[in-house]
Amino acid sequence: MTTEVKVPDIGDFTDVPVISVLVSVGDTIAEEDPLIELESDKATMEVPSSHAGTVKEIKVGEGDSVSEGTVILIIEEDGAGADEGKDQPKEEKVEEEPKAEKSDEAGSSGGGASQQPAAASGGEERSSQPRPGGAAGAVTDQGFSKVHASPSVRAFARRVGIDLGTVNGSGRKGRILREDVEKALKGQAAPAPAGGQAGQGGMGIPPIPPQDFSKFGEVEDVEMSRIKKISGPALHRSWLNIPHVTHNEEADITDLDKYRKELDTQAKEEGYRVTLLSFIVKASVATLKKHWEVNSSIHPDGDKLIRKHYYNIGFAADTPNGLMVPVIKNADRKGIVEISQELGDLSKAARDGKLKGDDMKGASFTISSLGGIGGTSFTPIVNAPEVAILGLTRSKMAPVWDGEQFVPRNMLPMSLSYDHRAIDGALAARFCAHLKYLLADPRRLML
Repeated sequence: MTTEVKVPDIGDFTDVPVISVLVSVGDTIAEEDPLIELESDKATMEVPSSHAGTVKEIKVGEGDSVSEGTVILIIEEDGAGADEGKDQPKEEKVEEEPKAEKSDEAGSSGGGASQQPAAASGGEERSSQPRPGGAAGAVTDQGFSKVHASPSVRAFARRVGIDLGTVNGSGRKGRILREDVEKALKGQAAPAPAGGQAGQGGMGIPPIPPQDFSKFGEVEDVEMSRIKKISGPALHRSWLNIPHVTHNEEADITDLDKYRKELDTQAKEEGYRVTLLSFIVKASVATLKKHWEVNSSIHPDGDKLIRKHYYNIGFAADTPNGLMVPVIKNADRKGIVEISQELGDLSKAARDGKLKGDDMKGASFTISSLGGIGGTSFTPIVNAPEVAILGLTRSKMAPVWDGEQFVPRNMLPMSLSYDHRAIDGALAARFCAHLKYLLADPRRLML
């Protein structure tokens, strides 16, 4: 008896590209064996077989796009082929798989746009479980967040007691092969970075169970923007891997804002604006020079810092499609006017959807400002591999004691989130204190 094996429920994903076909005509497969590999905006995943048998015909190829219900292949369930698939020892299957992966790797031209997914515990099973009656279960969004390894490699790793979350894959797109596990077993494989810089996070964290909200009232599925789909996993990875601490501070910008308004009046005549962010960028660069650790990154080996001698400042820009982070390159070589003009140009390009890839690369420190909206403080998420991010909220007039009386001063709330592995609390406090010192008097920014 022949059976069509189809793409199961893959969540909200449609027209997902096939990046590799993992079986050939004549192969004997068992339930849960991987058939094809798909690539989403986030990462890659394997689609398991819902039936056991012998492959008679393959209906998809590399480069094709598939959705739920697309026929992957036709298998013969009855006869010797199916029986062999059920009786085949797992050990033989484990031995054969790396050979196929090596041939895949040799034929690959290199890494793609999508990186290997975040690691899960080596003992975790895939999120797709067979339904009663042999139908494949839902391959949900969680299926894109597993360790990039086949079921047989997972089984081998469990048997020898190796956590796949600590293994670096040498296969195509970071796929973990059997030999990678064997090297880890012998103590020869390089462990995953101590800081989780490879994006391996969330191990052992139980998923949030799905709910049918329609039972409580009318609901509607609204597609996320592409920016949110791409940035979401990156933010999740940073939050899971970085021990975040947030230091809150207030800076007196009374005199600085008066000076800014004078410059802005002249700038408007010339077609650009001078905002407070221009001064924050300038002051941040000076403070980063004094406290270089805040401008650094954690080395992949986890036991040293990468000191950067450049100052590229990213800033969060609010656009109709979500937040984007353009970067002002070499901000230490630019004055207030040039920074202001570049801020305006990059912000407009972000809103118009015309930012280029290079416009958002290479930041060493990021500023996220909610000043135009409001708030008193918040905890911005560090944009790994950076180690700190400065959050700004709306300034306000407040009574400040000058030693003799309370006087009205324009106070700016600042929130510095930082990676506690690279920056301790004392350093964060000194950084904010120096930044506060520079913002109190605009003349200090000219030094």
